[in-house]
Amino acid sequence: MADPIEEQPVSEDSEIEAAEDAYVLDRKALQTILYAVETDDRDALVTAMEPLHAADIADLLEQVNPYDRARLIRLYDKEFDGDILSELDESIREEVISVLNPEVLADAVRELESDDVVDLIEDLEEVQQEAILDALEDVDRAAVEQSLAYPEYSAGRLMQREVVMAPEHWTVGDAIDFMRGTEELPEQFYHVLLVDPRMHPVGNVTLGKIMGSPRATRLKDLVEEVFQIIPATQYEGDVAYAFNQYHLISAPVVDDEGRLVGVITIDDAMAVLDEEHEEDILRLAGVGEGSLSDKVIETTKRRLPWLAVNLVTAVLASLVIAQFERAIGQLVALAVLMPIVASMGGNAGTQSLTVAVRAIATKDLTGANVWRVIRREVIVGLINGLVFAVVMGIVGIVWFGSPGLGYVIAAAMVINLVVAGLAGTVIPVVLDKVGVDPALASGAFVTTVTDVVGFFAFLGLAVVVLL
Repeated sequence: MADPIEEQPVSEDSEIEAAEDAYVLDRKALQTILYAVETDDRDALVTAMEPLHAADIADLLEQVNPYDRARLIRLYDKEFDGDILSELDESIREEVISVLNPEVLADAVRELESDDVVDLIEDLEEVQQEAILDALEDVDRAAVEQSLAYPEYSAGRLMQREVVMAPEHWTVGDAIDFMRGTEELPEQFYHVLLVDPRMHPVGNVTLGKIMGSPRATRLKDLVEEVFQIIPATQYEGDVAYAFNQYHLISAPVVDDEGRLVGVITIDDAMAVLDEEHEEDILRLAGVGEGSLSDKVIETTKRRLPWLAVNLVTAVLASLVIAQFERAIGQLVALAVLMPIVASMGGNAGTQSLTVAVRAIATKDLTGANVWRVIRREVIVGLINGLVFAVVMGIVGIVWFGSPGLGYVIAAAMVINLVVAGLAGTVIPVVLDKVGVDPALASGAFVTTVTDVVGFFAFLGLAVVVLL
């Protein structure tokens, strides 16, 4: 049976131009790469790709269509680097692995650190996981499988097993001689970890201090003041927070008995922090964790539920409006002005909501300061409400010649912006307390509150004052 990728038609010029526009690379170099793929010129392709970083190659693979992607991978063949797999978006990683020659895949995976291998295979299908694990040496496979045994999104999944450690009684000379004599040092590391006889980490020493100190200096005299030990089961978001909060470069990971099992470095921690921020932004917009490489049906399924939620909130707001149908019929100006009140409340609520969700994610909003933050947002809403109340009051008088209408919309504006500031802060805090991701669910609740309160305040006051 033919490969479904190969059954797709050759890319059109417009698709190549789209890739050129989206991919940040010298236009001439990109044209050379795509032309080499079109003409099956492997030497030209390798020459053009040689100066590119693995992340740039991953970006290129993400931008081109599946047909050209498969041809490029097969043509690039043995030059394919393991770091490219690490940099690829998860949405196309399985596709790329399925196209790669098994021998090329095996060589690429062997080049990676254990944490990169874990990150690479944890979201793959079981068959592809086995293919990658089979490519590893027995020792490396055992290390990866042990990491995969830890809960998803835990420090145990994030750590790398390659650790440079030394007994706490060693000197600088002992450490230097050891590092020069061993052949299995990690490609990148920042500290030498000191351990006691039971393999418990007791401190770390930076390479800079080791290289700048006399050989007779004891390592334990050079340990850093800030030293954080990470439990293997700790949530990776909390790990990233610790790195950011305490300005860590690396940190040891320990098992339930406090024994050293790995180390987490700043690049992995910051990658998690970036993912957390990106995830919050996407969830606030109700689009989940999608990417530009996702298929139409996947994107549709991800967005459909939240559009359904928005439909429900819109229906609730419409039910409020329906209660004042007679009043709107008697005074058409109400229909003209009421969307303004709801819109202003929605925007104000979104502002407070965004600040609160961000503060919760960074642990800046806690039980100790929550009431102060709520009070601040309510006061801000009150001040903004008063400012726009004056503006809309004047609009109501000048536009419709009705002082009463001006007073009504002014009062409704103040009420809704105060409620928006309150709801935008309280709702994410309450959701976080009950274990619901505030970035995921807060938007729908805040929008419902500001719409319902805005319409009810404006139309209710209009009935009392004007009719």
